[in-house]
Amino acid sequence: MPNGPLVYRQRLLTRVTHWIWAVSLFFLLLTGLQIFNAHPVLHVGLESGFDYDNAILEIGAVDAGGELRGVTRVLGTEFDTTGVLGVSGGEVRAFPAALTIPSKQSLATGRIIHFFFAWALGITLAVWLIASALNGHLRQLVPSLADLRALPRDLADHARLQFHHTADYSVLQKLAYASVLFVALPLMILTGLSMSPGFNAAAPWLLDLFGGRQTARTIHFLTMTALVGFFAVHMAMILLAGPFNEMRSILTGWYRTDGGHNENGHD
Repeated sequence: MPNGPLVYRQRLLTRVTHWIWAVSLFFLLLTGLQIFNAHPVLHVGLESGFDYDNAILEIGAVDAGGELRGVTRVLGTEFDTTGVLGVSGGEVRAFPAALTIPSKQSLATGRIIHFFFAWALGITLAVWLIASALNGHLRQLVPSLADLRALPRDLADHARLQFHHTADYSVLQKLAYASVLFVALPLMILTGLSMSPGFNAAAPWLLDLFGGRQTARTIHFLTMTALVGFFAVHMAMILLAGPFNEMRSILTGWYRTDGGHNENGHD
């Protein structure tokens, strides 16, 4: 555990938007799975249907001697996923009720909640980007050449579970946060908009950019999966690096650094 001075590491805007994003992504994930259950197939291309063989993921069920068995097909390879995907609680469902909001099958309710939190995420991300550009916070998230040269050492330190508690983000933190804030979240928003017929009429070029609605839907789903992976790693790093210190930083802004560290911390 660090025993150095406290530094003010997170501004109020960063802390507030962090928790809005956390809540929004939670509801977006579970309502997104509800929406996916209505058509549990991912395609690549402009169109889909019985005459097309462009599915890369299918979750469904088959009747095996009077018993329903969950089947998941990934790039044509089948896996028995009974009890996890395809069939749960004796009914055909791509994702089980415990992983969807609402728990019962209701596409309309899922879409309403999904769109609400999509707007919450998009607006707060735009506010954070503008404010961070003005106060210089964005520069602290972009790895410099010196940071990239230190990447092998930072990777080795993390592999040995040796964490450095400093006012500045490490190069791995910068790469992870930048990939989420500047790539994954904007990609989620843009692919979501490209699936809206109303937005297609206003900006048809966006649908062309992603190669069609079906491809955009697949990218949307895969980006969500990547964000779930980021969350798992993020939580593991918080627990390993010292949960009390990490939580204090994102709740109050104050972060305890290693002994002898300069007190002039950064956001």
